[in-house]
Amino acid sequence: MPEIAIPKSTISKTAGIRRPHIVVRIFQALKLPVNDPFAVAGLVIYLVFVVAAVFADQIATHDPTEILYTPSYDLAADLRPGQDGFLMGTTSLGRDIFSQLVYGSRSALLIGVTAAFMVALIGSIIGLVAGYFGRWVDAVLMRLADIAFGIPFLPFVIVLAAFLQPSIWNVVIAMALVLWRDTARVIRSQVLTLRTRGYVEAARVAGSSDFKIILRHIAPNILPLSFLYGSIAIGWAILTEASISFLGFGDPDSISWGYMLQDAFASQALAKQAYYWFVPPGVCIILVVSAGFFITRGYENILFPKLNR
Repeated sequence: MPEIAIPKSTISKTAGIRRPHIVVRIFQALKLPVNDPFAVAGLVIYLVFVVAAVFADQIATHDPTEILYTPSYDLAADLRPGQDGFLMGTTSLGRDIFSQLVYGSRSALLIGVTAAFMVALIGSIIGLVAGYFGRWVDAVLMRLADIAFGIPFLPFVIVLAAFLQPSIWNVVIAMALVLWRDTARVIRSQVLTLRTRGYVEAARVAGSSDFKIILRHIAPNILPLSFLYGSIAIGWAILTEASISFLGFGDPDSISWGYMLQDAFASQALAKQAYYWFVPPGVCIILVVSAGFFITRGYENILFPKLNR
């Protein structure tokens, strides 16, 4: 049988091709919605707050927990914005509101990103395993999801905070234990369709292991869905932290936007018409949560393009 000669030029071209780095491949699989103006606006909002959180020590003008005094050695309490050099005024205890707002972005993003990562990771793993293996594995994992759907989230966080020491990580633990259910359901549905695709069947016939098929052929295709639900989880985490802090179950040693709202409410800021105190943290919460939903809108246009027709 005659041998098939392969041109050397073809060999040299294919031999020089390298697979992109794994970080590059992950970003390619994420498919960031840069063509959607709302999604871009959401990413810009996230970027602004990330910069504020990272450089909080340089941006803030005072320690957020420090009790300040005026040049005449009086307590700097309930000062209006711009008065005595305080950019956004002070609280009833003489603490700088601007500094608390900047440091609050650090707590908010720490909780939001950590909780979103845990929700997306746990939900994606459970959805991948349940959708790919099916049968009794799918039945057991989906019954666990049903149980998680039956747990009311905010009361669960409050009970968890009551039994554990008050901490910002209570929100992360609660979201990791409960809110993976939505991500797992959607990922499972997607995997059920992906596992019957031709390239998956070809990999299975070629002798690839289940782990390799999941990691190389299925997981990259569900990353945008995972990131979509992770973006939603960021907003949920920040809202939940603000809620439990406002109710008095938050970490008293951590400055957050929810803590600022609770402090303003306890000090009767509304009766004093101190809008400069409680409006800024409320606006920051709205912006960050809205940014998450703007990004999910961009992902919906990528994942479900027919919805725009």
